[in-house]
Amino acid sequence: MSTSPLTVFLVFLRLGLTSFGGPVAHLGYFRADLVERRRWLDEVMYADLIALCQFLPGPASSQVGIAIGTIRAGLLGGLAAWLGFTLPSALIMIAFAYGIALLGDVAGSGWLHGLKVVVVAVVAQAVWQMGQRLCPDRLRASIAVIAAVILVIWSDALVQLLVIGVGGLIGWRLLQFQTNSNSVIKSPIMPRIGMLFGLLFAILLAGSLIITSFGGNPTLTLLAGMVRSGSLVFGGGHVVLPLLEPVVVGGDFMSAETFIAGYGAAQAVPGPLLSFSAYLGAVASAYPAGWVGGILALVAIFLPSFLLVWAALPFWATLRARPDAQAALAGVNAAVVGVLLAALYQPVITSAIRGPFDVALALGSFAALHLWRIPPWAVVLLCALIGGFGWSGQ
Repeated sequence: MSTSPLTVFLVFLRLGLTSFGGPVAHLGYFRADLVERRRWLDEVMYADLIALCQFLPGPASSQVGIAIGTIRAGLLGGLAAWLGFTLPSALIMIAFAYGIALLGDVAGSGWLHGLKVVVVAVVAQAVWQMGQRLCPDRLRASIAVIAAVILVIWSDALVQLLVIGVGGLIGWRLLQFQTNSNSVIKSPIMPRIGMLFGLLFAILLAGSLIITSFGGNPTLTLLAGMVRSGSLVFGGGHVVLPLLEPVVVGGDFMSAETFIAGYGAAQAVPGPLLSFSAYLGAVASAYPAGWVGGILALVAIFLPSFLLVWAALPFWATLRARPDAQAALAGVNAAVVGVLLAALYQPVITSAIRGPFDVALALGSFAALHLWRIPPWAVVLLCALIGGFGWSGQ
C-alpha cells in the first residue's frame, strides 16, 4: 500500500523533532513508529533495510528513512522522509551558527570550553561502542589499532582514504563470512535506474576529490569536501568528525574551537548528526555563509546518501549473498574505528583538555553517557553550564 509524500514528510517530521540519542536510538524510534504502530513494513523488511544501510557508506538512520520513504512513496517519498527527519536539527544548528556570530569571539568562553570537553566523552563512547561491535576479533582489532597509529602520525585526508581502502582489502582477503541471501526488499526503482544513480554517485565523488585536491574557488572546495565526507562516512555519524575537520579547519574556513563547539551542540539536538554540516556551512568564512551556506552544505553532505540508497535498492538481494562483499565491508568498518580513535586524540583531546579538571569533567561525562545512560542532550547542556559558571579547565 502506497503513501503520499506529504504523509511521509509529516510522519518523519515528528520523528525529527523527537528522535534524540544518535543513530541506534533513531532506529529504535523508527521501529516503534513505522513497524509497530503504523505497520508500513514488517520486522523482516525493516531488518533488511538496516542491513543495507549499514553496508553502504553514509548516515545509517537517515538512509533507512530515505529507503522507507522511497518504498512507500517513490523517489519523492525518499526526499520527503529525509526532509522531515533532518529539517528540525538543521534549523537549530543554523540558529546556533548565528548565535556564535552574534557573540563574536567566543574562543575563551567557559560554555564553549564545556562543549569541547563533552565532545571528548561523546567520541570516546562512540569509539568504545563501535570497537565492540565492529572489531570482535583479533584481526579487526589489529586493523583498527594500526589505522589509528598511522593517522595519529599522518592525519592527511588522502591517508584516511588509503587506510580505509587497505582495511577493506585486508577484510576481503582474510575474513570469512557466511551470508543470508533471503532479502525481502521490494524496490520501486528499476535496475537500470539504479545503475544510473550509481554512475551519478561515482561522478560526484570523483569530482569532489578533484576539486578538493586542486583547490580554487573556496565555496566549491567547501561543498566538495562536504560531498566527499558524506560519501565516506562508514560506521556511523561520528566518523564525520575526522572527515570534516581537515576540510573546514585545515581549509581555514573556521577555527578548531568553532568547529568543536558546533559538534558539541549537535549532540544536544534531535535528528541526524550530519545536520552538523548546516552549522559548518552557516558559520564558514566562504561565500555565501549564513542560512544559504548552511542549506548548501547540508544538501552537499547528504546527496551521496540519496544516490547510494537509490542505486543499491534494486541490487541488494544479490549483493547481500556475496560473502566477499561482506568481508570487505567488515575490514572497512574496522579501519573506520581506527579513524575515529585517531580523531579522539586530534582534534578532540588536543583542543579540549587543558588540565586535570577537564579530564575529570570528561570522565564524568563519559560515565553519565555510557554507564548511567543519561540522554546526550542533557549531558551536553550540563557541561556547557558547568563551563559557563566558571569551570577554569586548569
